[in-house]
Amino acid sequence: MKVLANDGLDQSGIDALTAKGFEVITTKVPQEFLIDYINENKIKTILVRSATQVRKELIDACPSIEIIGRGGVGMDNIDVDYARSKNIHVINTPSASSESVAELVFAHLFAGARFLPDSNRKMPVVGDSEFAKLKKSYEKGIELRGKTIGIIGMGRIGQEVARIALGLGMRVIAADSNIGRASIKVKFYNNQFINVDIETEPLDGVLEHADFITLHVPAQKDGYMISEKEFSIMKDGVAVVNCSRGGVIDENALIAALNSGKVAFAGLDVFINEPTPSKEILTHPKISLTPHTGASTLEAQDRIGLSLAEQICSILQVH
Repeated sequence: MKVLANDGLDQSGIDALTAKGFEVITTKVPQEFLIDYINENKIKTILVRSATQVRKELIDACPSIEIIGRGGVGMDNIDVDYARSKNIHVINTPSASSESVAELVFAHLFAGARFLPDSNRKMPVVGDSEFAKLKKSYEKGIELRGKTIGIIGMGRIGQEVARIALGLGMRVIAADSNIGRASIKVKFYNNQFINVDIETEPLDGVLEHADFITLHVPAQKDGYMISEKEFSIMKDGVAVVNCSRGGVIDENALIAALNSGKVAFAGLDVFINEPTPSKEILTHPKISLTPHTGASTLEAQDRIGLSLAEQICSILQVH
């Protein structure tokens, strides 16, 4: 039984599938040649991340496919409903990367709070000649402890962000139209823990009161979640992080808010025009940037590989 992991698969997943008798192919097949490759090799399972598209045309053209797997949470690159209507199993790994994405949120927050994106650009250029000037320009950094973080979307990743924030001594507020209350268990290294209940509230309240705002929502089908109107509600000097999906934030409105000082800094892991973000976004001194690497940790990829392998074996009843 052949499994095509077209966007790669962690060795843990390859080993688990191979041990059960699967042939795992990790050759990256370009999108335009994918249909022919699947048919020629009679691929039953195709695994993707965010790069490969599995649309209706491919599904119709490849009758051998029984399982489509997404290594990660979002499945907007797969025509999920259509595939399931054709009795194809569609699987993903919604909880495997939560910790990794949440930690990246705080990497962006810490970086912006202490001007790291800008200082890392300027230190190699003028650090030896303008050291004192740079030191003075970055003297107004802020601490996260004691500040209010607003989490938009309290699913698995949003709740993981809340855990870290509570551990840092932050106040947590949240908005989620589908979740009224989230019970957050904050565990410590010595097996002690605390439980904190967080009641969600309307979006405008979170926008109005948060010092930092982080988004954990699906791709938007009917416009931006955060645009000019939402920025106007926010505190002056707010910071905004998006490690969810490109298109959740109106990037033009974000740049205007950064330039006016309404937003002090932003952290972006996802972009409207992936994989070619706008130059204005990429060169802005107040934006901390990563190339959609929220789930890109060794630990997350290990969990993703094992989770996909377990689900495939279960569906195909391979023991």
